[in-house]
Amino acid sequence: MKSYRKEITFHTKTRRAYLNITHEVEKCINESGIKEGLVLVNPMHITSSIFINDDEAGLHNDFEVWLEKIAPEKPHSQYRHNGYEDNADAHLKRQIMGREVVVALTNGKLDFGTWEQIFYGEFDGMRPKRILVKIIGE
Repeated sequence: MKSYRKEITFHTKTRRAYLNITHEVEKCINESGIKEGLVLVNPMHITSSIFINDDEAGLHNDFEVWLEKIAPEKPHSQYRHNGYEDNADAHLKRQIMGREVVVALTNGKLDFGTWEQIFYGEFDGMRPKRILVKIIGE
């Protein structure tokens, strides 16, 4: 069995963003030379998320509206964590959107259903953040 590991760094210009990272993951697959196995993608920060969904702007706006209703950023005083940093909402949004994805790798390709793409969800950005891509297989 082979193993491949790579860290990719992002720096969003906004506090919250949704980035399609499917192509970056596919580049890692090509670099790895692994054709059959599993691909793990996870953020290395507790205020960001990796998830699979459709690459459709209306849906991404719906995520933003929905998450802001569930865990609004302001007022900062509503959260006890904000005595340390003003990012408690980002921690909560990450819990909702998930930590990581694992995708089957078949014949050197992500084994996706129709419309599926891998996204990086940033909830406390404007600074460098890393994601881990780990591939195991043959």
